[in-house]
Amino acid sequence: MRIGLRLLLAFFLVLGLSAVVVLRVFTEEIKPGTRLAMEDSLVDTAQALAQLAAPDLKAGHIGDGAFADAMTALASARPQARIHGFDKDRVDLRITVTDAQGIVRFDSQGLTVGQDHSRWNDVYRTLRGEYGARSSPASADRPNDTVMHVAAPVRDGDRIIGALTVSRPNQSLEPYIRRSQDRVLRWSWGVLGLTLVMGLLVSWWLASSLSRLRGYALAVSRGERVPLPRLGRLSGNTEFTDLASALERMHLKLEDRAYVEHYVHTLTHELKSPLAAIRGAAELLQEPLPDAERQRFAHHIETQTSRLQQLIERLLTLAEVEHMRQLTDVEEVDLTALTHDALRALEPRLRTKRLRVDGGPLAAAPLRGNRFLLAQALRNLLDNAIDFGPEDSALTLGIARDGAHWVWTLADSGPGIPDYALARVFDRFYSLPRGTGQERSSGLGLCLVHEVCQLHGGEVSLGNRQPPPGCQVRWRLPLRPPAGR
Repeated sequence: MRIGLRLLLAFFLVLGLSAVVVLRVFTEEIKPGTRLAMEDSLVDTAQALAQLAAPDLKAGHIGDGAFADAMTALASARPQARIHGFDKDRVDLRITVTDAQGIVRFDSQGLTVGQDHSRWNDVYRTLRGEYGARSSPASADRPNDTVMHVAAPVRDGDRIIGALTVSRPNQSLEPYIRRSQDRVLRWSWGVLGLTLVMGLLVSWWLASSLSRLRGYALAVSRGERVPLPRLGRLSGNTEFTDLASALERMHLKLEDRAYVEHYVHTLTHELKSPLAAIRGAAELLQEPLPDAERQRFAHHIETQTSRLQQLIERLLTLAEVEHMRQLTDVEEVDLTALTHDALRALEPRLRTKRLRVDGGPLAAAPLRGNRFLLAQALRNLLDNAIDFGPEDSALTLGIARDGAHWVWTLADSGPGIPDYALARVFDRFYSLPRGTGQERSSGLGLCLVHEVCQLHGGEVSLGNRQPPPGCQVRWRLPLRPPAGR
């Protein structure tokens, strides 16, 4: 599982559990909190009404006095109030008054007059000077439809002569409770969705940055030439930027060290043969020799010295190209014109081996690239074909457009490439015998071609022709090098 998906799942799991816990606690607290608020208001109402009912209860007129008339009229009151979108058009309070024995002497609805309520918790506790309240079903057939009862003592001085109970159905609060719960859930889901989107963005940013750094590290480990990944504006000067810079510095240091070690070993190996030949010829020249032999050994020294110079020059050029992180001096160049320039420079060698160049007139092939590097690569490819092409044969040259690329091809009629060497022709210092009377090359030419090709974002391949003998190189170059090249 990718780290981005793991981060997202972990974030969503923590967020989801937290949201469920918070929402559950919050929604479950709305109903009891609302009922507690209603109980608080009923306490105040009961205390106030108990003060008003005291004179009539003391005088024995609680059932037909002024207090009874006022409370009975509550049933016909129409408040016409609009409370936060809800219409209230009736009074939900019910008033009952009991005497000191708990017998109901007044009921605003007239349903329980004469009944004994002395065992109900609200009356029982109030008559004993305690706080009395209860919540009980409105009727036996509706157990979930409860009514809250809050009582207050009716006093004659310090003596309790009765209890006044204010009742209100809990169902009257349900619209407010449901609306509060709906609003809490709606806002919570909105916040949860917004947080999830933010979590997605953060997870994507972390995973994207790590993925780019991982891709860069893997490409470097494969020996590919890749630029330092761009982490975007969101990364800013964060640990990811520091990590990318540290990876780049570590890569360059390790690459430089490995590069130097490799080149020291390979260059030492390549220099042994010409140096040994020069030393042997020089030792022989110190002895008396016929003029013909002396000239032969002197020519041998000159040839090996030229080989050493060519090896060092090509090695320096290749080292410079391999250390390029991206193309420099990019300009508009014509691949066809560069090819003609290289052929003119190699014309003496072509005449010496009596080689002709077939392929007809080549159309202009404009592209953007480094003129010097492209010319060096073309020269090496043509050199290679001339070395392996037999005398009195032809080199077939072609340039064709392939979408956003130019395809440059060159074929010779030589012996071809052995199967065991096909996978190594672009390796540094790897070369094949070039025929009778020719020494092995430095093995750097095709390696340079490969490096120049990579810098331009192209592809190069070398294989055998079928069915005629010989080999063919195919170089595919984009019209414009990719960004970062």
